[in-house]
Amino acid sequence: MNLQRGIWLETMARREVRIVDTSIMSGLQQGTAFFASSSLIALGGCFALLGASDNVLGLLTDLAITEAPSRRLFEIKVIGLILILAYSFFKFGWAYRLFNYCTILLGAVPIVHSAGPLDAATIAAISRVTRMNVLAGKHFNAGLRGVFFSIGYLGWFIGPQFLLLTTALLLFVLVRRQFFSAARLAVIDQPSEGPGNGSSIRPDSQ
Repeated sequence: MNLQRGIWLETMARREVRIVDTSIMSGLQQGTAFFASSSLIALGGCFALLGASDNVLGLLTDLAITEAPSRRLFEIKVIGLILILAYSFFKFGWAYRLFNYCTILLGAVPIVHSAGPLDAATIAAISRVTRMNVLAGKHFNAGLRGVFFSIGYLGWFIGPQFLLLTTALLLFVLVRRQFFSAARLAVIDQPSEGPGNGSSIRPDSQ
């Protein structure tokens, strides 16, 4: 995807009307803002959970799956969840700011009117916005992984065995989707004859 970011921004430099590019950037910002807000709401829920420790401990006792933790241990577990979500929030917040910088750098890329090679100033401008976009995507992905693993962390509220199980299951799902999914093949595969060769281009549902 980082390679595709560079291709996109180099193509953008040759477009006089950049409405499509600003729409893409706006979509990236909105998605980042959504997850930042969600992380902040989840943080508020964790603090509410600390205030309702007795009720939650009673629920865990009723489940009878494992022995309910002490109040002190339960609060330590909640604090661990708070730290994970706080990490995600700061990653999303920083990614949102970097995407703002990308918008400014994108506007600074000169418009190329000729079909010839790009000049040095344009190449430097494209390189700046590409590097900033890649960095923003890196922080966004880090925040997203924090949110995912916070779900696996919930297994610890039942017991250490469940923590290992949920974390291993989550790791398996993430590795499969990142390295062995139809979405990955859709990005890296290069069709030999292009669209219209008689085969379906719709990826299998993941």
